[in-house]
Amino acid sequence: APQALLYTEMVTASAILRGDRQRLLRFDPAEHPVALQLGGNDPAQLAEAARLGAQAGYDEINLNCGCPSDKVRDGAFGACLMRDPLRVARSVAAMKAAVNVPVTVKMRIGTVDGSAGDRQRIAQQIEQFDADDWAALRDFIAGIAAAGCEVMIVHARKAVLGGYSPKDNREIPPLRYDVVQRLRAEFSALRFVLNGGLRTAAQAREALSWCDGIMLGREAYHRPQVLAEIAAAPFDIRAQLARMADYTERELRAGERLSAITRHMLGLMNGRPGAREFRRLLSEGSRSPGADAKLILQAGQLAA
Repeated sequence: APQALLYTEMVTASAILRGDRQRLLRFDPAEHPVALQLGGNDPAQLAEAARLGAQAGYDEINLNCGCPSDKVRDGAFGACLMRDPLRVARSVAAMKAAVNVPVTVKMRIGTVDGSAGDRQRIAQQIEQFDADDWAALRDFIAGIAAAGCEVMIVHARKAVLGGYSPKDNREIPPLRYDVVQRLRAEFSALRFVLNGGLRTAAQAREALSWCDGIMLGREAYHRPQVLAEIAAAPFDIRAQLARMADYTERELRAGERLSAITRHMLGLMNGRPGAREFRRLLSEGSRSPGADAKLILQAGQLAA
């Protein structure tokens, strides 16, 4: 899709500073434009990781304040950062000072403590969005905007911190698109990207009628053709597979395993005749001795 921007999975700033930096930051030029999504809570570490990301060629640096998993929560970053707006604002300011590319923030509309109390009480807190919730969200936005963030990516649900799985946190009702609409009206100088629950081209186009962009996660992963549907563009599966074969040849030369690439391609034929055979060929064939990028072209022959 010509107007698509790709985001990495969240990479912690500490991993970039102390780990295999080259492996963590490497990407293919064909992936441009691409944003590096960082996790962390130390402004100085985030600033240095952002600088290294920009140096590596990323087009945007994104701070994740939306991931609710226990592992992230225990590390005091992700969605729990929404409860520490001053730290987030300081982090954004430090990152902005370190790079010349945009610094954006991924967030939720609020948080709920799920570690104590019964599910009914937690469910009530998830569903409500009262004046206190609005004030907290508004102050969070105002703080990071003052620090230099101009693009807010909002998952339009509250995050439950503790007691709920990441899957629960992606699906718990309700989605509050109205809160994002209210934010956009309140902060007209900022750009708001909507995330959460968008699965069809019709839903995406309706959202784009009032927000500045949309972020798709699992739907784009499991059914990539949705991007072409949103853009009302043809989806030439064989052409896409030919591009993937070229990409795979480059990655294999760099030492990547074929199965590490093909396992992320299994959704390319979803909803099409031959999808099951396509998945089987890529899954089993990628583990065969001597298999290479030609396997992808062979799989393309299954496309109607």
